[in-house]
Amino acid sequence: MRASSDGIAVISHDPDLSRLAGLSSAIRDLTMDELRGIDLGEGQSFCSLAEALDAFPETFFNIDIKSADAVAPTVAAIRAGNATRRVLVTSFSDRRRRAAVRALPGVATSASARPFLTALLAAKVGLSPVVRRVLRSIDAVQVPLRTVGVAVISTRMIRAFHEAGVEVHAWTINDPALMRSLWAQGVDGIVTDRADLAMQARAEGSGKR
Repeated sequence: MRASSDGIAVISHDPDLSRLAGLSSAIRDLTMDELRGIDLGEGQSFCSLAEALDAFPETFFNIDIKSADAVAPTVAAIRAGNATRRVLVTSFSDRRRRAAVRALPGVATSASARPFLTALLAAKVGLSPVVRRVLRSIDAVQVPLRTVGVAVISTRMIRAFHEAGVEVHAWTINDPALMRSLWAQGVDGIVTDRADLAMQARAEGSGKR
């Protein structure tokens, strides 16, 4: 989640338009109206968080706050949409994450990078009390398969985090076979670019169609 120049929460992973539109402009330098006018292909353009929450009123959202200026607009959109109970808020920055969580009592949240790494190391050496303490008030960890050269997700790691009352979500997984393997290990969620493949793999793994 990023912020437009007029202070609106914009659904955008990238800080600028170079990869998606071949333009040098930064998201933060354009108004929401200007962003809506940019062609991203297939008749698509940028949309605000408020618009997405309104368009999909039954959908749960995983929101990563990418910049400090996006915290207040993100909080405002969630409040305006009465969506606190159907979003999970996170950020690589623990400062940004904490600011959003303070402003949204009861919102679900996943660990930022620093507390997660501390909890991971504690889990690897069997220090369960440390894992629980570091992840208090945390609902999930959302992690890659490896980080800083260290394997992250294992059956032991998943068990340790589950014992602390925390879900484990893996990212970014686009291979169906790997999805099935991770679900078999016990992960609770998968972040993917291919939701269609993930839903099919999940149905195959559970025996449901």
